[in-house]
Amino acid sequence: MSTTKVRYEAENGTARITLASPEDGNAISPRLAADLLAAVRRAKADDVRLVVLAAEGKAFSVGGDIRGFGSAENVEDFLDDLAETLHHAVSELYRMDAVVVSVVTGVAAGAGVALAAAADVVLAARSARFTLAYTGIGFSPDGGTSLLTASLGLHRVLHMALLNPRLSAEQAQAAGLVAEVHPDEELPAAVERVVSTLLAGSRTAQVATKRLLREQATPLAEGALRKETLSIRSCAAAPDGREGVAAFLGKRAPQFPSGQS
Repeated sequence: MSTTKVRYEAENGTARITLASPEDGNAISPRLAADLLAAVRRAKADDVRLVVLAAEGKAFSVGGDIRGFGSAENVEDFLDDLAETLHHAVSELYRMDAVVVSVVTGVAAGAGVALAAAADVVLAARSARFTLAYTGIGFSPDGGTSLLTASLGLHRVLHMALLNPRLSAEQAQAAGLVAEVHPDEELPAAVERVVSTLLAGSRTAQVATKRLLREQATPLAEGALRKETLSIRSCAAAPDGREGVAAFLGKRAPQFPSGQS
């Protein structure tokens, strides 16, 4: 399968899904989200044992397509459709009978963080950086960010979401987001070692373990994803959200109406 925004390859029980829009930092546009969902569903139909989710270029994903937000005729409908498509892909990654490994190089921002975290095992290059950044443009998080409270803890995620720090790969590992950090030049070999280890193991035990732990940690995942959609579409249409997008596109600091005395 070949698409403009996502590349899919499957061999020997492993599907490799690669975000392939490096010219815009793999921004999550409607096209990329749709292509991602199609690729994940293709992996499920191929009954692969392992999915490796990676990206081309200098960024894993810069997050949502803010230019698309700015040009949308109806930003609420645009965000609802976009978030729901992305959330379907995230839900499939959570529920599929395959171990999912994400490989983060460069920046993962906004929904890019949540997408990386949709994997069961997150590997990162030492140069990788992670930041949520939603509130910086007047938005609330989506992509499954709220589900990170189950793995990282409420107050750590609140800190990340409200103050928008940029975490190094080592800081993300210390927080519990990243499983392994490797020097950039050693990351490809490290990924292949993880792939080989997983493929040599018991698929029955791996699938049962994934189901057990994910159901215990996030039993209401799909409901949480829908709540994220409703929240982000509302924020995007509000004055603060419109100002945040305009400021981002205008390369200036936002002046949020709700913050003006």
